[in-house]
Amino acid sequence: MTEYRRNYVAGGSFFFTVTLAERSSNLLTDKTDILRKAFRLTQSEHPFTINAIVVLPEHLHCIWTLPTDDRDYSTRWKKIKGRFSRHIPKTERRSKSRISKGERGIWQRRFWEHTLRDETDFNRHIDYIHYNPVKHGHVIRVCDWPHSSFHQYVKQGIYPLNWAGGQPEASGEFGEI
Repeated sequence: MTEYRRNYVAGGSFFFTVTLAERSSNLLTDKTDILRKAFRLTQSEHPFTINAIVVLPEHLHCIWTLPTDDRDYSTRWKKIKGRFSRHIPKTERRSKSRISKGERGIWQRRFWEHTLRDETDFNRHIDYIHYNPVKHGHVIRVCDWPHSSFHQYVKQGIYPLNWAGGQPEASGEFGEI
């Protein structure tokens, strides 16, 4: 089995990608109310700040900052995924391995994490998150995707409403490594 090494930093900021097992699913955008509730309940038990987020049909990206004395983002993801899954009917396909372990087949087992190194890295990943619906062809303009913290950034005056306006010449290199 592959050994995954995570970088746990107390009080750190992290970029995450979390994906459904079924890549053709629309479950996350169809059930955003359930996803929001899973996030809220987990935040109430294990506080963290969501600095930016975008929810796409089959995956999501977000940036979290943990409290200064806390480095455990894995428990938070486990709780979010579990809470979401418990409210979804059991209709997904499951492998023999998942069945033998009593696991649902909604989420990919792991998630991708990147520790944000500095303010430039942080800001590039925020841009990447907000541009992602355009990158994947869901919308032409960033402002047209409803499941994004982009709209909060506009309200706060951080981005103009027409930021990255879906211009075809946009490079798409926002925070990609």
